[in-house]
Amino acid sequence: MAVGILIPAAGASRRMRGRDKLLESVRARALIADRVAVALGTGLDVLVTLPPGARARARALEPLAGPRLVVEEVPDAGEGMAASLRRGAAWAGGRALMVLLPDLPEITGADLRAVLRGFDGAHILRATAADGTPGHPVVFPARCLAELARLRGDEGARQVLARHDLRLVALPGRRAVTDLDTPEDWAAWRAGGAPKS
Repeated sequence: MAVGILIPAAGASRRMRGRDKLLESVRARALIADRVAVALGTGLDVLVTLPPGARARARALEPLAGPRLVVEEVPDAGEGMAASLRRGAAWAGGRALMVLLPDLPEITGADLRAVLRGFDGAHILRATAADGTPGHPVVFPARCLAELARLRGDEGARQVLARHDLRLVALPGRRAVTDLDTPEDWAAWRAGGAPKS
């Protein structure tokens, strides 16, 4: 079945106190580039949303340019996650939409393939940690795109998730929930030994 991958990278990294978490080095490249490379490895089309003027993030993605990668600035990125989700819904057209957050450095290509194998095309599929803690990525069937297109604010797709029965797929360890938002998060993660893709 047809699925597109949205990587909503239009956030401001405010909790990093002047650093851009998406430009932190992971496996010898910027986190945003590492995450996009993993997504492209599925063979699916990928949309990356950026805030206006994010030249450094855009430059980090230049080596990955190709027909399956679309990089777009979202003019209303300051509104929050909903702006990227609305853009992703419009871009997806009749396809299902996987939402892969860009600050989850441990998600591997094998994880994405496991999620895609578990998706039945009819139900929202959400990845969890091995202990069942809800995480990402999340795959929305095409029938949910209209709801995503109506979202507003910075709560992401919580209200959409709350209205539907979800199917879950557990990923190993805590990969589905390991997000790094502060310098302290990054330092602790690096001290623990960043896993390889």
